[in-house]
Amino acid sequence: METQLSNHEAKGFYKLSWVQRIGFGSGDLAQNLIYQTISMYLLLFYTNVFGLNPTSAAFMFLLVRIVDVVWDPIVGTFVDKHSPKHGKYRSYLVFAGIPLSGFAVLCFWNGFSGSLAYAYFTYVGMSMLYTLINVPYGALNASLTRDTDEITVLTSVRMFMANAGGLAVAYGIPMIVAGLSPDGKMNSTESAGAWFTTMCIYAATGLVLLVFCFSQTKERVVMDKSETANVKVSDLWVEFKRNRPLRILAFFFITAFAMMSVGNAAGSYYMIYNIHADAGQVANFMALGSIPAFIFMPMVPAIKRKVGKRGMFNIFLAVAIAGMAMLYVISVVPALRSQMWLVYTAQFVKSTGVIVATGYMWALVPEVISYGEYKHGKRISGIVNALTGIFYKAGMALGGVVPGLVLSFVGFDQTDTVSQSPLAEQGILWLVAVIPAMLLAFAMFIISKYELTDEVIDKINTEIEKRSKN
Repeated sequence: METQLSNHEAKGFYKLSWVQRIGFGSGDLAQNLIYQTISMYLLLFYTNVFGLNPTSAAFMFLLVRIVDVVWDPIVGTFVDKHSPKHGKYRSYLVFAGIPLSGFAVLCFWNGFSGSLAYAYFTYVGMSMLYTLINVPYGALNASLTRDTDEITVLTSVRMFMANAGGLAVAYGIPMIVAGLSPDGKMNSTESAGAWFTTMCIYAATGLVLLVFCFSQTKERVVMDKSETANVKVSDLWVEFKRNRPLRILAFFFITAFAMMSVGNAAGSYYMIYNIHADAGQVANFMALGSIPAFIFMPMVPAIKRKVGKRGMFNIFLAVAIAGMAMLYVISVVPALRSQMWLVYTAQFVKSTGVIVATGYMWALVPEVISYGEYKHGKRISGIVNALTGIFYKAGMALGGVVPGLVLSFVGFDQTDTVSQSPLAEQGILWLVAVIPAMLLAFAMFIISKYELTDEVIDKINTEIEKRSKN
């Protein structure tokens, strides 16, 4: 039995224990305690607490993403070319995790209130350190096993735990900040100290989880040093040009993350100013952005077997668009707007579609890595994950700049913590429902062009293993 297991491991088709799966997933849980806080609440903090105008914040989000376009391939190339003592990919969980936690806290410190220079310094630093964890963490998935069923399970666990982080942020942040704030609000200058304390708690928890992820992961499918010695930054663009499935996935990432960034940033504004909700209702609404993960992500392997990858994407992207249409209708009909259960239902429907469709897209990354290895003999996981990082951050850039510009265009008054003009409310509604729905419709078209079925990718992985024996 032991011999069979060793042979199985040698082929790279390894099955992980549940502790190892949870350990791997804890890395995404940790990252989402920071990423989701930035995505959902940093714009609100900057405009209403720190004192930046929406246009300045919007262009800062855009410029930081431009920095990432340069930084991500540097990180991806460095990761592929080097093999630190404690693991080619896992080492960065701790190495970058410690300073990332510090910069995340500094982003929500109001010590230099209104200083655009301070906001740039802390946000750029946080973003660069996040990349230094996220790129190798993405590559870590493909280094644990070649088994497509195991990768599907790993991705489901990872997305389940990522959404646990999202839930902790969506529900916990408004409740804790409002509870610690002297005026009981999360969108006032008086809440500054509460934001700082809350982020200290979340950053420290994230660091502990990164250490746990480090302790439970073991890299088994990694290219030899001699095979990666010649990896260079230009390989990123070479791989992009010659790897068609990677190009399709990259553009899907742009569209999907733009949709999520716009919707996430607008959610708290929508509840505060359009629905006139209190902190508890804001927390409930934002939490419903993650709760469907606990119901549907464990079902993803079975759903995929039943309808296939393409069918699963089409079904759940359509569900998300339907939920956004519900939010729009509820918001423009006064009699419906006062029915909070309808608002919650629409958010649940929208989030169900978004979570499954965007959660499963991460399982496609190891597939395009294997496709590149099959076609050209290089398994450059760091480079490929740097590419996907560039494109999801391009989506985040679009998603980050659009809300700020729209808020500025419709005359959002950042000094008013209670109400806005009808035009401002309409702009917020477009951000939470109309623009994301348009992006999802485009995403559905993009993913329809992805040709790596399970049968194709299994044949590719088997052929790669046959080559390695010769």
